[in-house]
This record gives sequence, C-alpha cells and structure tokens, in this order.
Amino acid sequence: MRIHTFNINGIKARFEALTRWMSECRPELVLLQEIKSVDYGFPRAAFEDMGYRVETHGQKSFNGVAILSRLPLEDVVRGLPGDDSDEQARWIEATAIGETCAVRVAGLYLPNGNPAPGPKFDYKLAWMERMRARAATLLATEEPVVLAGDYNVIPQAEDAARPEAWVDDALFRPESRAAFRRILALGYYDAFRLRVQGPGHYTFWDYQASAWERNNGIRIDHLLLSPQAADLLRDAGIDKAERGRDKPSDHVPVWVDLAA
Repeated sequence: MRIHTFNINGIKARFEALTRWMSECRPELVLLQEIKSVDYGFPRAAFEDMGYRVETHGQKSFNGVAILSRLPLEDVVRGLPGDDSDEQARWIEATAIGETCAVRVAGLYLPNGNPAPGPKFDYKLAWMERMRARAATLLATEEPVVLAGDYNVIPQAEDAARPEAWVDDALFRPESRAAFRRILALGYYDAFRLRVQGPGHYTFWDYQASAWERNNGIRIDHLLLSPQAADLLRDAGIDKAERGRDKPSDHVPVWVDLAA
C-alpha cells in the first residue's frame, strides 16, 4: 500500500498538474491538502473516472483536505475532535482496506500560525494539542495508523536549507517543534527519517526569490506512523522532481510504502 500526501495549493489551479501526476504514477491513496474548494466544487467526476473514490472536507477559498483512493475506504470522519466551534477544514480520516490488513489514515493541514506570537499562533498550538489527543486515541486502537499531511513544522535545523532564516517563523519556533515532538513521543515515527538521514531533503520551495532554483527548501510535509504501521514500512520518499514541472504546487508529494 503506497500512501501519498500532497499539498496541491488549490485544486482549480493545480488540476492539470495533479491529474498528470496521478496518471503517470497511479497512486493507490492520496491525501490532499489546501484543495481550496467547497465539497460540491471539487472535480469529483474526473477522479472517479480515473478509478478513485473521492472523499472531501472542504471550505470556500481556504484550507480543505481530501482523500483519493483506489482502495476500499470505511468509516470516513471529517474534522478534528476537541473544538466544536472550529470551522476550518483541516482534518479527514478513513480506514483503507489493503490486501493483508487495514490502515487508519488521517490527512491533515496543520495551521501555519504566522504571525507569531499572536492569535494565529495560539490557534496553531491549540490545534496541535487537539491533534495530539486524537493521535493518542488512534494509537490506543493498536492498529496501523498513518498521520499524513502538511504539518507546517520544520522539525530540526537540518530540515531547512537556511534554518537561520526561520528562527522567528511559526514553522520553526521552539513551541511548534516541541508540540511536534510531543506527538512523536506518544510512540509515532517520522517515516521519512526511518529511511533517510541527513540534511538537504525538502518538500516545500517558495515561489519567491528563486527558492526552487537555489534549492532553498524546507521539509514540512510528514507521514507519522504508529508502531504497527512502522512494522509494515517498506520504504519512504519525496517526489522532488514534481516541483520542477509545469505550473507546480509549492509542495511536492511525499510517500510511504507499507506491506499492507
């Protein structure tokens, strides 16, 4: 079972790039972020014609997450528990049925949090605490769990080409990194770091200041695995080449292969 996470930065703007990529690599399951579309505006039929089941949790113009799956899905849940007043569409869950076992997947778009400090940063940290609580609940099931998406967190200095430029940014502030570590401390594993070590591996390059051409990137898209999912891990990687293609997102797909 290969699971991709991909912040597409707008389904309308990136429709051709996304469908081209999907036609070429035929992913089994894709967790999308920043679809920036209400549910009824998502081009569902196009992906269904490609053989995918489509589940969305969208909102107008901002945020929005989706699951595209060639695998059977069960028990789809929309929204992160813990705050009934939160109307931002940033979380979707489902159980994907593989050949040998089922995997609970959660697609997430964690708040950016800038400017920090401030209300947006407070919302980010509160959201991460709600995520930690949900991650603990999922861990208690003792089933394979994958928490995948745009975390808007640079975990370590080696995850940025120029870490000094991010010191005061919400993505790299000590509070954000500590909140990320608290989720890992529950017993989750950063899938990419189980397979690849060292600096120079990024998932996001800004559109400004020739960031892509200079490889001035950051690694903020992550797949966290429960111990049961980590036991199934075959490989993990970053599809970096997508950033250099026509009309790309500022993020690229990140993936794991599980023996499931």
